Amino acid sequence: MKALFLIFHGFNPSNGISKKISYQVDALRACGMEVHLCYMDETTSKKRMIDDVAIADYGNGTMSKILKRTEFRSITRYAKQEQIEFVYIRSNHNANPFTIRMVKQMKRAGMKVVMEIPTYPYDSEYEAQGMNRRIFFDKIFRHRLAKHLDGIVTFSDDKEIFGQRAINISNGIDFSNVPMKSTQNDTTKELNLIGVAEIHKWHGFDRIVKGLADYYSQPQDYIVKFHVVGYFFSKEVETEFRKIIADNHMESYIIIYGKKHGKELDEIFNLCDFGIGSLGRHRAGIQKIKTLKNREYAARGIPFVYSETDSDFDERPYVLKLPADETPADIRQIIAFYRQLSITAQEIRDSIKDLSWKHQMNQVINSVLR
Repeated sequence: MKALFLIFHGFNPSNGISKKISYQVDALRACGMEVHLCYMDETTSKKRMIDDVAIADYGNGTMSKILKRTEFRSITRYAKQEQIEFVYIRSNHNANPFTIRMVKQMKRAGMKVVMEIPTYPYDSEYEAQGMNRRIFFDKIFRHRLAKHLDGIVTFSDDKEIFGQRAINISNGIDFSNVPMKSTQNDTTKELNLIGVAEIHKWHGFDRIVKGLADYYSQPQDYIVKFHVVGYFFSKEVETEFRKIIADNHMESYIIIYGKKHGKELDEIFNLCDFGIGSLGRHRAGIQKIKTLKNREYAARGIPFVYSETDSDFDERPYVLKLPADETPADIRQIIAFYRQLSITAQEIRDSIKDLSWKHQMNQVINSVLR
């Protein structure tokens, strides 16, 4: 069966979102599909690409910015010519008359069309960033778009979204690309925490910094450090985070690496013992979410902490839950939790075999095509 995986932005294999998309595409192929990826390339001019071939070149300038958001005839033309049977759309929160027309044309041609909403609900995230205007049209048209779909893929527990049935899956993991931590560190005198993210305020890493400040307010023989890996979403977020570190005099205990991947990232994971998931999702009004990072920590074989609700992990013995509020993280609680664990890295990794991307994407296929 021929499938089209459609995204409305660029594709860079080193980018976290693009990596996830690559894993999903590979998983669909592992399920027996011939998959083609549609994305934007803006290196020289704005081009809509299918795999490595441009199907539309919008040039540069103001008109090109409009066309990349409204010109979808090239996509439907390609899908019809190539006899695509299944279309998987990754929502960019861009419901409008143009996306609706595209989906309607695909449906008339006999294609099955689903749309993934990466985070739901998402209005509060835009509000938290002062970007409400970006989804003005989406709010108007998303119910109309949804009614033409065969389902909405969600990582939430919702059974219906915008009046359309939900296809509930979990964020998956590609075990071949996420190696298990290969070292067992001596943690009798020191514990190293790691947080990997495109860093937003809702990751709540500041709660760890403030928790460390509380911990070190008294002399300590046991050392705890926090390794922060990834780039900051904005200069404002970075400035605020670094200010919190400086104000609390935690420079000796917080190591900021910037963006890392591949062997460099593997080496940092080998230095560390305990993962820091999201500790501030409540700041964006989100209570339930299934983040990729929780799954990566488990695949790496390390225990971790978060504050949201994630039904795949809430009852796991290697997971610590912190309250979804603004209190500093209790570092002593983290230390005590880590010390009582007896589970191995391999046992943690093995516990999430059902969260492979192949298994998750096969659920979508079964829901729509079989």
